[in-house]
Amino acid sequence: MNLRTRIETPASEVTITHDTEMLLFGSCFSEEIGNKLAEHKFRVEINPFGILYNPSSVYRGIERLITGKPFTSEELICHHGMYHSLMHHGSFSSPRQDEVLRLINERFEKAVSVLPECDLLLITFGTAWVFRHLENGIIVANCHKLPARQFDRFRLTVEQITREWEGLIARLLRLNPQIRLLFTVSPVRHWKDGAHENQLSKSILHLAIDHLEQRFPQQVAYFPSYELMMDELRDYRFYGDDMLHPSPLAVDYIWERFSKACFSDETRRVNSEWSAIRKALDHRPLHPDSEAYRHFRRQTTENLDAFMKRYPDIPCEDERKQLNL
Repeated sequence: MNLRTRIETPASEVTITHDTEMLLFGSCFSEEIGNKLAEHKFRVEINPFGILYNPSSVYRGIERLITGKPFTSEELICHHGMYHSLMHHGSFSSPRQDEVLRLINERFEKAVSVLPECDLLLITFGTAWVFRHLENGIIVANCHKLPARQFDRFRLTVEQITREWEGLIARLLRLNPQIRLLFTVSPVRHWKDGAHENQLSKSILHLAIDHLEQRFPQQVAYFPSYELMMDELRDYRFYGDDMLHPSPLAVDYIWERFSKACFSDETRRVNSEWSAIRKALDHRPLHPDSEAYRHFRRQTTENLDAFMKRYPDIPCEDERKQLNL
């Protein structure tokens, strides 16, 4: 007896290995998948502008990377003693202007250097709803708790999203002809507007991505994280306490399906080997001075050294130093 619907995730046209250079942009779900990739030693730069929820903010972030123009103090705003960038998440904000610029431009310069050599952009759209700052006319990445009267709130259309992204993808291909884009829609529901508005918003995102797939069939692909959450994991045990965000178990399940779709058998074997070593490195002993733990550390060191010898292109120097402490 089959008690659930099953979403098919055939092998993706996008194949990811440990040599794949990746940039991730988008909602908090991109952070979840990005952290999984980083934990498994993939080459990944995660959300250089912080969490971005809407397609227009992601578009503006990537467009800025193409220009390579660093951020200046004139682009910051100050509210209640805190400096913010309207193109960045609040994690970059600070009471010190110089600190904000340092944080922003460090991440920016790293992403600028990666983009021309990047193999894959993994992009997660969260919502079609946006806030436009009335004073400067830009769609913001984050309102930073500024007064609501400073913004105009509206929902992007499929045409608005695809018009921006068609031009952006063309520019990316001129900069980096080998680049591929893998889109997904965040399974996190935006509930403040109600169930119906959330569905309309997510539908717009799906339609826009479908249009881009058809327009750039060799460069654009889609992974169904939204569908996996909505249909395979529809039970509330797969949600966090807010009943909106995926639980760690759900993230692990979607990661597993992502791995099967996008990783080769060899890449999954490497991941399995590394996971065993990572688990050993994370072990916290009850008796750190015991002979049993010293033997455990020697064995872990041998396993790590063997891994580094088999896969010299996967950087493990920090973990090796950790064992020598």
